[in-house]
Amino acid sequence: MLSFESDYVEGAHEQILKRLMETNLEQLSGYGTDPYCESAKEKIKAACGCKDAEVEFLVGGTQTNQIVIDTMLAPYEGVIAATSGHVSVHEAGAIEFLGHKVLELPQKNGKLCVEDVRKFTETFYADGNHEHMVFPGMVYISHPTEFGTLYTKEELAQLSAVCKEFGMRLYLDGARLAFGLKATDTDVTLTDIAKYCDVFYIGGTKAGALCGEAVVFTGGCKPKHFITRVKQHGGLLAKGRLLGVQFDTLFTDDLYGKIGEHAISLAVRMKEMFLQKGYKLFIDSTTNQQFVILENKKMEELAKEVRFSFWEKYDDEHTVVRFATSFATTEEALEKLDSVL
Repeated sequence: MLSFESDYVEGAHEQILKRLMETNLEQLSGYGTDPYCESAKEKIKAACGCKDAEVEFLVGGTQTNQIVIDTMLAPYEGVIAATSGHVSVHEAGAIEFLGHKVLELPQKNGKLCVEDVRKFTETFYADGNHEHMVFPGMVYISHPTEFGTLYTKEELAQLSAVCKEFGMRLYLDGARLAFGLKATDTDVTLTDIAKYCDVFYIGGTKAGALCGEAVVFTGGCKPKHFITRVKQHGGLLAKGRLLGVQFDTLFTDDLYGKIGEHAISLAVRMKEMFLQKGYKLFIDSTTNQQFVILENKKMEELAKEVRFSFWEKYDDEHTVVRFATSFATTEEALEKLDSVL
């Protein structure tokens, strides 16, 4: 059966597996203190154009969001996010589980509007009772968003300015950053993200790694004793080499970028395929995720031969579904999908 269910349904890129095998019997110190982690950190800092950045590796996206938000916020602070944000919807209340409220704001094509963030924050501090309320301490965005949309460089600059004005941190969830950076219509680079965000993470799990996310702190904002707190959260990997070797490989000869380019090129062709056959798109995504509106009966028929993800109910007779490409998607798979459609 064909699968376009997500971008992490396969294992890992063959170059990563090859490198893991090559280094498998080396005896290395644990907990991320090995030379491969150090090498990967230096390569990531160079790619970000930020020599003073501090990089740490974690295993998965929800774990990363929970640990970063919890360690960077005071106990009385919450995090602003779009109603469609991953921390708002698909992380099982992981942020609230540790005592930090998600302060939801309306989304527009999956994105936060800077005007809404400013208005919310101004209204909060204008309230004479705000000492009895949850303080906004961070703004959370994802790039690409949950709808495959992207922030512009100007939008990042404006969000950064509002955060600085009100003493908040700007945090970018980069679970699918490889695909955002290589989208055909973006003007945002990794250097721009490092410039405007206080913290962000470079997703590996969804970009060819077995697992792993690289958290990048800028401007000296990494929380004190971060590794100790990671261990308190149960998130410190003893065999940290697993993450170091993978990211060292991803950031050698721009493998990370090549993976993004591959998935994007096939996603663009897939979108053209849907449009040529008269299918209606739910949103115009230029990343590796494509959202299609299907009649429920056709959806049931298609599901017999192709795996895709349910996204949301459109109306009583239609459903929005998602198709995603990955590092491992082939042209042959696209041709088979074309035939099935």
